[in-house]
Amino acid sequence: MATTYDKIQSTTLASAAASITFSSIPATYTDLRVVLTGTVNGDTAYMTFNSDTSALYSRTWMTGDGSGAYSGGGTNENNIRLAGLFTSLINTVPALITVDVFSYTGSTFKTCLTTLSVDKNGSGETAREVGLYRSTAAITTLTLNAGVSTYTTGTTATLYGILKA
Repeated sequence: MATTYDKIQSTTLASAAASITFSSIPATYTDLRVVLTGTVNGDTAYMTFNSDTSALYSRTWMTGDGSGAYSGGGTNENNIRLAGLFTSLINTVPALITVDVFSYTGSTFKTCLTTLSVDKNGSGETAREVGLYRSTAAITTLTLNAGVSTYTTGTTATLYGILKA
């Protein structure tokens, strides 16, 4: 089964921003992929769908940094974190975050898989998270928030639609 990625929207920040939003997402794909490369000025990043910040999100995560491995989860949260629990994205070390959102137009709850990779100048860290958005509405807007901080200048976010043939 062939899979095709189509770039839907992309942005590179010319100045710091508190969030990056992809809106008017077309319903013509089976799944979505977000690729975020950059830094956050002192906080962790999180994601919401359809501007919904109600307690409809759940997550299970694990992370490791070479010194230890950690895991946890949460229910009835108002977002999905993009970097596990202990990861703090800092403005000196860029991270690569991918988010796969499955069946985003389906009439069931939405699931996503988030991966984070960051070098931290040799110490390294990786995190994985499975998220659940307990809404049956199609996802038409996806927002990447920087918490109480900002994404730094040069951060790039791209939204892809995935077609399965």
